[in-house]
Amino acid sequence: MKDMRILFQGHGSLRLTTGAGKVVYIDPYAGEGYDRPADLILVTHQHFDHIGIDKMPRNDGCVVIQSFDALAGGRHHSFSACGLEIEAVPAENKNHSRAECVGYIVRGEGLCLYFAGDTSYFPEMDGFAQKHIDYAFLPTDGFYNMDAAEASRCAELIGAKHAVPIHMNPRQQLFDPAVAEQFTAKNRLIVKAGEEIEL
Repeated sequence: MKDMRILFQGHGSLRLTTGAGKVVYIDPYAGEGYDRPADLILVTHQHFDHIGIDKMPRNDGCVVIQSFDALAGGRHHSFSACGLEIEAVPAENKNHSRAECVGYIVRGEGLCLYFAGDTSYFPEMDGFAQKHIDYAFLPTDGFYNMDAAEASRCAELIGAKHAVPIHMNPRQQLFDPAVAEQFTAKNRLIVKAGEEIEL
């Protein structure tokens, strides 16, 4: 089996390809790389820059998990799809209500990935080190979300092996090198828009 790969499409959009060949889009909206048919689409909240779920073709049986699915009945749900275990977790700040927004922790093929969505620090994050996260994808724009300094502190708290700054600019700029440099977590991994890495 091949290793997982992730493409940072830019802004808050990512495309995960599993070792088994399943294609997962997280918060589709920005950049390129929507040519591969989706097997799973994860949406953290309903703001326009996270819900481009019609940008890509879909394979038969494609599963779409939106924030309102993840929060059905007022609690955070977990799902299984494409050989992955998906756990919805809180996301919140002054611009994003925890009643409407989530992050996702995705486990599979020996890896644990945290897609924070749009958020700042929240109390449950204190326990995330116990989840043994390998890669955390954290917003850093400092306008709609926490800034790079707060995201750096959250990265240290989470204790992921690699912390990747995304969602860097309130004007939906795909990648902002100045903000990336302000993200100073010791486990920092800079991934530029359009770059795909092996996990």
